[in-house]
Amino acid sequence: MATFGDNTLGEPNDLIKALRGGDRQALATLFDQHRDRLRRMVELRLDPRLRSRFNASDLVQEVFLDVARDLNAYLADPKLPLLLWLRVHVGRRLTTLHRQHLGTRMRDAGLEISLYQGALPEASSAALASMLLGRHASPTQAAQRAERILRVQEALNSLDPVDREVLALRHFEQLGRAEAAQVLGITQEAGAKRYFRALRRLKDVLATLPGGGEDL
Repeated sequence: MATFGDNTLGEPNDLIKALRGGDRQALATLFDQHRDRLRRMVELRLDPRLRSRFNASDLVQEVFLDVARDLNAYLADPKLPLLLWLRVHVGRRLTTLHRQHLGTRMRDAGLEISLYQGALPEASSAALASMLLGRHASPTQAAQRAERILRVQEALNSLDPVDREVLALRHFEQLGRAEAAQVLGITQEAGAKRYFRALRRLKDVLATLPGGGEDL
């Protein structure tokens, strides 16, 4: 079991001690430190059909309210590092949202291949490709970006599902080796091998496109 006397929760000890002592501002501070990564998680895993209706930052703020309500139970028996516990809450919020608004159409993602058939809503290859290549303003750049997205998405879809999810966790959600391995239930060594294999495959694809592989 994780303890608060050391750093096994992956957070600064002073903030963890303050949190355990009843300082709820410490929760806000810790949550803010992970907010960007949680927002990226939402952007990767929110179904494309819901993105015009729901804002990732707003959803993350709703998760903060969920976390505040469940905090005492977590402090009594923390089985996960804090960041991974926060991800569980994000996953629950996304799953509920998808069920409420998509129902039986949750898995209908057209030609887009999901990244990993796990307990949480999957990141999609289209979302990963879009994040990877960024945004461009001019029509010419937009056309080039659309072509690049399709090529990168094809490359992502050719990867093993676990390789794609490792890429999502490490490169986009910015989890550490240990955190990503714990999420996937694999060893750190296996996760590292999968991550670098996926990066190498994407770099090979990007190298054939205008602009090369500077995106990775």
